[in-house]
Amino acid sequence: MLKERQLHINRILQKMQENQVEACLISTPVNTFYVFGRIFNGYTYLDADGRLLGLVRRPTDLKARDLNLPEEDFFLIRKPEQIPQFLLDRGLRLPGCLWLEGEEMPQSQWARLSACFAAARILNGSHALRQARSVKTLREQALLRESARRHEAVYRHIPEVYRPGMTQTELAVEVEYLMRKGGCLGLFRTYGNDMEAHMGSLLSGDNAAVSSPYDFALGGAGHPSNPIGADDSPILEGQSVLVDMCGNFNGYLDDLSRCFSVGRLPQAAYRAHQTALEIQAYIQEQLRPGSVCEDIYNGALDIVRRAGLADRFMGKAQQAHFVGHGTGLVINELPVLAPRMKDVLQAGMVLAVEPKIIIDDVGAVGTENTFIVTENGGEKLAGLSDEIVDLTDN
Repeated sequence: MLKERQLHINRILQKMQENQVEACLISTPVNTFYVFGRIFNGYTYLDADGRLLGLVRRPTDLKARDLNLPEEDFFLIRKPEQIPQFLLDRGLRLPGCLWLEGEEMPQSQWARLSACFAAARILNGSHALRQARSVKTLREQALLRESARRHEAVYRHIPEVYRPGMTQTELAVEVEYLMRKGGCLGLFRTYGNDMEAHMGSLLSGDNAAVSSPYDFALGGAGHPSNPIGADDSPILEGQSVLVDMCGNFNGYLDDLSRCFSVGRLPQAAYRAHQTALEIQAYIQEQLRPGSVCEDIYNGALDIVRRAGLADRFMGKAQQAHFVGHGTGLVINELPVLAPRMKDVLQAGMVLAVEPKIIIDDVGAVGTENTFIVTENGGEKLAGLSDEIVDLTDN
């Protein structure tokens, strides 16, 4: 684990060097986990020389050995104002330029931490830290493969829990139960404070086209307090059922969607589904180092336009303007396959690719799979068939 931690630290140090930052102060759970492999309440201090300090508020019985730190680099802290003196006591100079996670903390916390380092230039390091996380180590890739393997094993049982006359919510609950029984931790982590969901979504019929305030691929009415995903409408014969649950089986999140049907769907739905699979195959081929995210998205858009389905691609009244996104410790990591995204893919990046199309009175068709960027194109992590499965065949 120490070797793995050093690889993560090196990624952060590389970004610090590129941005001429002298130190980084981490307080969010995701980045704390990224560095230490566990979550605590407090601060992680990393300077440009690679000195790593653990400044812990809770749990109060945490020890230096629990974080694999020397005693002199561990401190039980009551308030952040103690940090500067702790650094000076260790013979470290106070930074002249410091990163905080500005996109993920309230203004009051930013102001308080800035006051602790009044002489420093305070910069927002959130985006750079996300960039650091975007390239996965071999161990992280293995964890994502494991998550995808366990995820697909759960999805194979979905036809067994379907019963005629079920509502979308009733079937969603059964799928969520399968996920938890299969080992899913049930925590759907997202980046940003304006995205919320339970474990994912299940969409059928016209609900698949209902717009959501959240920046997910598709919406769904959900509940007024969480307007995303399944509602209480019955699942009818001739409708599709798109299941999109987050696979958090070990802290690293794979993303997997599969399309089911209740009986036969109209031919237009099967044709649209094949278009989605064509888009996925195209993107999988493009998931190589050096590919530009915007170019991949535009290529996908060309395919859907030629099929005459651009007006219902990734939504209908409200369309999501992306076709894939990074995933890892949160479901919406960098990079994003979207317009104006000039990011260049690197080997080891992990992306969820999700071409989805709305069919009137039927629902959504399409698929979603998680891929690792390799020299030979995207490595698909789930072996589950992408074809539409009829729930009534069970």
